[in-house]
Amino acid sequence: MTPPIPQTQTPPPPRDTLPTMYDLPSENPEEPGLPDEFHFLQPLLLYLTFQPLNWSKELVYSAVDMNLYYTLENPQWYKRPDWFGVVGVPNLYQEKDLRLSYVTWQEAANPSVVVELLSPGTEKEDFGETTSLPGQPPTKWEVYEQILKIPYYVIFSRYSNEVKVFHLVEGKYQEMEAKGEPWLMPEVGLSLGLWQGEFEEKERLWLRWFSLDGELIPIAQEEVEVAQQEALEANQRADSAEQRADSAEQRADSAQQEAVEANQRADSAQQEVVEANQRAAALAEKLKELGINPDEIG
Repeated sequence: MTPPIPQTQTPPPPRDTLPTMYDLPSENPEEPGLPDEFHFLQPLLLYLTFQPLNWSKELVYSAVDMNLYYTLENPQWYKRPDWFGVVGVPNLYQEKDLRLSYVTWQEAANPSVVVELLSPGTEKEDFGETTSLPGQPPTKWEVYEQILKIPYYVIFSRYSNEVKVFHLVEGKYQEMEAKGEPWLMPEVGLSLGLWQGEFEEKERLWLRWFSLDGELIPIAQEEVEVAQQEALEANQRADSAEQRADSAEQRADSAQQEAVEANQRADSAQQEVVEANQRAAALAEKLKELGINPDEIG
């Protein structure tokens, strides 16, 4: 008798067996925090203006200085971009919780765009000028280009205000020409460019998001300021219209008063004519009584 063939079970998918964001560390106590104020404010502005118009807000996510876990082979390895954005994933983890980290094997999509802010100690790695040692984690460039295949990789220097934008073409990053900003990114429904202005009471050249037509994506405070300015201008127009109406009414009143006075003068003149005629008739009658023909008076 042939022995029964043992049944083998299909192994569960990595999503069910590998660590989740609840299992993996979200901070490294050996790494310092954000190096300077710019590394806080610039990613914050990107976060606030990353509003793709062709995606619902519920399917857009972006993060500042968050652990990005990228490989099944070494689940503990991560990169920590200054900022990254994703389209096509819920903005809440499993539509119910704030993310502690971004664990790619637990998510529906990899980041669509990542931004690194140049620091003196990371410049070579940011530009892909370093290589990883055997058994060590790959470089940022290798992770973004070869493992996660992130469509857009942006590098911004606060020191020179220079922006480098790389687009993934046939598996390799190619620098996009700066043909007059902003840089178009159709995959995310936005464009990215430099803007001179004030953010959080700091005036400088900032990197921020625009629409594909080049229109500024406003933050909430800017929307309030625009609404206030529009309300002020509307009130000014209303005041001006009211002043014009008052002026027209005053002119109408003045014209009416002039007409009344003219009528009064006409009535007065007519009365004077009547009185003059009466005096002339009385005088003629008196002359007749004296035997003088008034018609013969020169």
